[in-house]
Amino acid sequence: MQAASPNLVTELIDIPTLEKLRATPSTHKPRILLLYGSLRERSYSKLLTLEAERLLQMMGAETRVFDPHGLPLPDGAPADHPKVRELFELCLWSEGMVWTSPERHGAMTGVMKSQIDWIPLALGAIRPTQGRTLAVMQVCGGSQSFNTVNQLRVLGRWMRLITIPNQSSVAKAYDEFTEDGRMKPSSYYDRVVDVMEELLKFTLLTRDISPYLTDRYSERKESAEKLHQRLSLAAAT
Repeated sequence: MQAASPNLVTELIDIPTLEKLRATPSTHKPRILLLYGSLRERSYSKLLTLEAERLLQMMGAETRVFDPHGLPLPDGAPADHPKVRELFELCLWSEGMVWTSPERHGAMTGVMKSQIDWIPLALGAIRPTQGRTLAVMQVCGGSQSFNTVNQLRVLGRWMRLITIPNQSSVAKAYDEFTEDGRMKPSSYYDRVVDVMEELLKFTLLTRDISPYLTDRYSERKESAEKLHQRLSLAAAT
């Protein structure tokens, strides 16, 4: 592969400035999509997700929770399957996401991974996740672990999401919720509040400049080279 010519680099490279990072602020509520990774009747990842949703709504966000029941395995159904379409549309609607999974055998669950695997990196020229914010959380059946949130962070990077620094891991989740499904006051609950506050701050900070933040020289260069090839072919004919 040939290196880009100095002229092409000069022409396509972007010099970031504060002016380019200014945008007219959106006035609608931040739109947050929440995913959870369990199909159990009493799912602690779902209960934690619903607790996070209450906090987000209290802080002024508009929220949607995706129900994974009925979602087929990746590649096990066409992309126009109703549950797959629902997930696509929610991703496009969202400006930020919360991913919450139980830890099973030291890793996220298949239910969680299937949802993420169904989300494409690109739909034509549209990237359903690029530049959106992400908060990651996990529930543990025993002592506290961070295996799952670490895995979710790796996936967030691959999906080009802006993953916030804070995260939540709830140990012995069965002790942290009341019979009616509300989270008990604790340091774990305080951390969930921290994470949701931080997610909304990052979402408000980045949502209007996301296209600029995720604009890449390598992709501009590739587009310019393809355009040059098309023009050369057209001129030759």
